[in-house]
Amino acid sequence: MTLDPVDLTARLVRCPSVTPEEGGALVLLQEILEQAGFACTRVDRGGISNLFARWGDKGHARSFGFNGHTDVVPIGKAEDWTQDPFGAEIVDGYLYGRGSTDMKSGVAAFVAAAVDLVTNEPPEGAVLLAITGDEEADALHGTTALLDWMEAEQEQMSVCLVGEPTSPDHMGQMMKIGRRGSLTVWYSVNGKQGHAAYPHRALNPMPAMARLMDRLASHELDTGTDHFDASTLAIVNIDTGNPTTNVIPAQTRACVNIRFNDAHTGADLSDWLRDEAAKVDAEFGTRTEVEIKISGESFLTPPGPLSDLVAAAVKAETNQDPELSTSGGTSDARFMKNHCPVVEFGLVGKRMHAVDERVEVAQVHQLKSIYTRILREYFA
Repeated sequence: MTLDPVDLTARLVRCPSVTPEEGGALVLLQEILEQAGFACTRVDRGGISNLFARWGDKGHARSFGFNGHTDVVPIGKAEDWTQDPFGAEIVDGYLYGRGSTDMKSGVAAFVAAAVDLVTNEPPEGAVLLAITGDEEADALHGTTALLDWMEAEQEQMSVCLVGEPTSPDHMGQMMKIGRRGSLTVWYSVNGKQGHAAYPHRALNPMPAMARLMDRLASHELDTGTDHFDASTLAIVNIDTGNPTTNVIPAQTRACVNIRFNDAHTGADLSDWLRDEAAKVDAEFGTRTEVEIKISGESFLTPPGPLSDLVAAAVKAETNQDPELSTSGGTSDARFMKNHCPVVEFGLVGKRMHAVDERVEVAQVHQLKSIYTRILREYFA
């Protein structure tokens, strides 16, 4: 049995699975995987659809796992697209459609590689897939729900490959062995409203917020670590909502995002962010409310057998030595790393989430070849 990854990508793109809609994508994958002998279970939670699939005996000590998602971001304005966002049209060697790059082609390539392997060269071991419909949104009931279910059912991956797009410009350029952590903080600085002509009768929160933002933006979090670039802090919003010119506002708000490396934890940074606000309040007499959301901690899978396996397969199929990187945003690898060693490798990602998102057809075939080689070598 040979499964065409481009045809499967097209069929998945035609499923309008904008988070949280399942759109038929997981139903399609379950049908294909069950025909190939995989035992499939829907692990739906909180209105989110998820799929777990296993080929091979549950008792195998050696298993290869794959994690990916079939949900996609909204298309934006349909009139801005030159092709139907859910039409999966192939034009000049590219397959167009929302999710074609991120990451239905990655799911299709791995499913095709896994189905071919277990039907034509059954390995000694198990192949497991954890595919979610909640990666692009809050990720509260997606891969975390799958991992909770796996723990309860004693399903274990020995290692895991996440099929997110990883290369900036050309195929085989980069793989991920870790990710930075992500933290967002919302500040609300409260003062006392008053007339702009009589500032001594008011308590203006604006200077306090300006001082706080300057303290945060001027602070060097670190200079980088062995496998990570320096952590970054970005002020992404300051909003007072004051349309007048003669009123001192009672409150101003700001939002800051931090991407942090393994020199920090979310808890340590949270303590620092609250402490900075307290110092400014003590200086200005304001009262600052602080809300913090930690989207994920930084993590690293140290270079070793798993990264060597993936890098060798990439080299063999692309003649590229992939850079071992920890750059970029967050992915569901931040959840999988609590279960087993995890790395990420997938397509070129520069067109993901864009209008006219598209994937080069030849690269989808190439990705299947890479995944096939990884599986064969792992079970050899």
